[in-house]
Amino acid sequence: MKPLELAGIRVEGLSIGGIETFLGLPQFKLAFDIGRCPPEAVRYKHILFTHAHMDHMGGVAYHAATRALRRMPAPTYVLPHTEVAGFEALFAAWRQLDGSDLPHTRVALRPGDEHVLRKDLIARPFRSPHRAPCQGYLVSLRRRKLDPEFADLPPGAIASLRREGRRITRDQETVEVAFTGDTRIDVLDTVPELRTARLLILETTFLDDRVSVDECRSKGHVHLDEVLARADLFQNEAILLTHFSARYRARDVRGILNERLPPSLAERVTPLLEGFA
Repeated sequence: MKPLELAGIRVEGLSIGGIETFLGLPQFKLAFDIGRCPPEAVRYKHILFTHAHMDHMGGVAYHAATRALRRMPAPTYVLPHTEVAGFEALFAAWRQLDGSDLPHTRVALRPGDEHVLRKDLIARPFRSPHRAPCQGYLVSLRRRKLDPEFADLPPGAIASLRREGRRITRDQETVEVAFTGDTRIDVLDTVPELRTARLLILETTFLDDRVSVDECRSKGHVHLDEVLARADLFQNEAILLTHFSARYRARDVRGILNERLPPSLAERVTPLLEGFA
C-alpha cells in the first residue's frame, strides 16, 4: 500500500465504494474505518469508525484478534453511539465462536462530542447524512501560544508575568484532517470546518452520467457534479477524493478528473486509487 503525502500529512489506505474503506494517518497513529482489515490496518491502535456498513467495519474482530495474537496493546474503537448494541453483539458472537477474549476499548460518541487522542490531538465527530447512521470526524491539533498582547515583550518581562500568575498564553486549534465518511454533499453546508481543514478527505462515489446526481443522492453519496458546483467553497490545502464506485477503473478516474476539474481544484485534488485496476 503506497502512502501519499498531502499538505504535509501522510495518508495510506484504500477506499472502493461497496468493497472496502480504510484510511490510515501514520503520524497521528489513527485510522478511519477498517474495511476488511488489510495488513497495514493492524498496526493502528485507534480506529475511528464512521458507520457500521460491512465495507467499513467488516474486519474489526479480525483486527482485535490479530493485535492480541501479536501481543500488541488492545485497540480503541470509536464509533457512533447508535451502533453500540450491535457492536457489542458482534463481539459477543465472535468471542463465542473464536474462543478468545478479543480485548479492546469501545468509545461511543455523538456529533459534537470530543475524544482526546493525545494531549494535543482531538477528534470531534459530526453528522454525515447517509443511508445509515454515519458520522465524519474533524482531527485537530491544539497548540498553546503566547497571547498576541504580550508578543513584543522581552523574555524577562514574560517570565515576570508568569511568576505573577498572569495568563499569557491561549490555546489555538487547527483542523488538520477532516474525513466525511459516506455522505451526501449537504455535509459541506452544515460543517463549515470541512472547507478549511488542511486536508479534506471527501467521498466522491460517482463521477459521470453513469449514475445521475439524483440517484447518487438517493444512495447517500456524493457526485462529482456536486463538488464542481461548489468549487469556490474549498479553501483546503489538499483534497483527497475517495470511495469511487467499483465500476470505474483507475484510468477512468484520472481521465474524468483531468477533464472536468477546474484549475483551482485540480492543483489540490488527489484521487485515492489504491486497489483500482
